[in-house]
Amino acid sequence: QVQLVESGGGLVQPGGSLRLSCAASGFIFNDIDMSWVRQAPGKGVEWVSTISNGGDITTYTDSVKGRFTISRDNAKNTLYLQMNSLKPEDTAMYYCMKGINIIRGTRGQGTQVTVSS
Repeated sequence: QVQLVESGGGLVQPGGSLRLSCAASGFIFNDIDMSWVRQAPGKGVEWVSTISNGGDITTYTDSVKGRFTISRDNAKNTLYLQMNSLKPEDTAMYYCMKGINIIRGTRGQGTQVTVSS
């Protein structure tokens, strides 16, 4: 079955950086576009970024453009999210998601990112 295991979250000061990873299994990783979504306390799920199956096309929500970079290593079945210049409003649970459908896409268990001084 599909498994997505996120890691790399933590507590970081404003302006700091984190790199999230997502280990994928149970499907043909390099056939599938992959996404990161996040959910802040008391809010709905928000799409953050998507990368095409080959890694050549990336898209971002406006609030993270220029600060976050999505990437993937198809040889390792792993998805990444490099987050720089983090802000308190980036605080959320971050989920790796198979595909691009935020409603029906399969997600992992999430990794918590907290940006606070």
